[in-house]
Amino acid sequence: MNAATTNPLVSKLPWVGTTIFTVMSKLATETNAINLSQGFPGFDCSPDLTALVEKYLRKGFNQYAPMTGVAALREALAQKTEELYGLIYHPETEVTVTSGATEALFAAISTVVRPGDEVIVFEPAYDSYVPAIALNGGVPVYVTLTPPTYAIDWLAVQQKITDKTRLIIINTPHNPTGYVWTAHDIAQLAALVKDRDIWVVSDEVYEHILFDGRAHQSLPMHPVLRERTFVCGSFGKTFHVTGWKVGYCLAPKDLSAEFRKIHQYLTFSTVTPIQHALADYLRSPEHYLSLPNFYERKRDLFLESIRSSRFQFQPTEGSFFQTVDYQTITDEPDHELAIRLTREIGVASIPVSVFYQQKNDYKRLRFCFAKDDETLLRAGERLCQL
Repeated sequence: MNAATTNPLVSKLPWVGTTIFTVMSKLATETNAINLSQGFPGFDCSPDLTALVEKYLRKGFNQYAPMTGVAALREALAQKTEELYGLIYHPETEVTVTSGATEALFAAISTVVRPGDEVIVFEPAYDSYVPAIALNGGVPVYVTLTPPTYAIDWLAVQQKITDKTRLIIINTPHNPTGYVWTAHDIAQLAALVKDRDIWVVSDEVYEHILFDGRAHQSLPMHPVLRERTFVCGSFGKTFHVTGWKVGYCLAPKDLSAEFRKIHQYLTFSTVTPIQHALADYLRSPEHYLSLPNFYERKRDLFLESIRSSRFQFQPTEGSFFQTVDYQTITDEPDHELAIRLTREIGVASIPVSVFYQQKNDYKRLRFCFAKDDETLLRAGERLCQL
């Protein structure tokens, strides 16, 4: 017998299985349920954007893009960032285009985390953070956010920091809770890292989806955080094109240089004609400045459709997710209720416990309202039947 067959492969991620997003989307398809579980828009992008992609396809922009990204897109990103936040990033040395924000997050985490390093993770957390930490030999250290507000307990954060802490990962607006960081939060973070060798990865993929007059607080707007932060963003969330998998990372020159060493061996470069199309599309700010009103109307439509239901909720502050509280309805575990709602009522959601390390069950479900109006109204009508 071949010796290789006698030694089973030891998994690097033994606790990782099929994600809840895959499970719930598959169940929604099998039961013909309305899928408000996985976070993707249920409508197409602007025809102007697809026309631009077609333009560059036909013009022959079909070979490798530069490893760091098409120059025009990096320049457009730098201009947008300066106009919105007053932050200057050099497009040649401090802006990198990636194959989705998840790749940017992985490359940023890999840049700074070494075996034994501790990484502060605010949970509930997006599911790619901890595997990326583990694959680099890091140790996740959790700060638990709890409903109804999911506000950050900064004393708890301070107590988690040790001499081994090398990275803090933040996400604002936050998935899955919708919490939006305030200037106070950023000041507290800056005070904690000011005199320590701690880096920051800031997941800001929902930067343009904020409600009720809130303004996005990009972390590098604080001078202490500017020189130690990797900002990861996404065109997929902003322009309703999650399937294109185009993201980016903004970071100071020295951090970007190390980031790119890893990025070039992950994907090297990202699809070329789409980069050119996005560069042109970014030159019209209304394409992203209109997003808060667009999604706030959808949030309000969904909430109004479930107002007569037995669910309780606080309107989400940002992102295109809304969590609801079902404590007064049933004591079922959230995972079981999510499956039952999909099978019996025909609406798929995500149990919020999956975003916690210990599967903390606060009796919350997450719904994605990035869907067309008719779908949201039908889903709301069904949820009111519970």
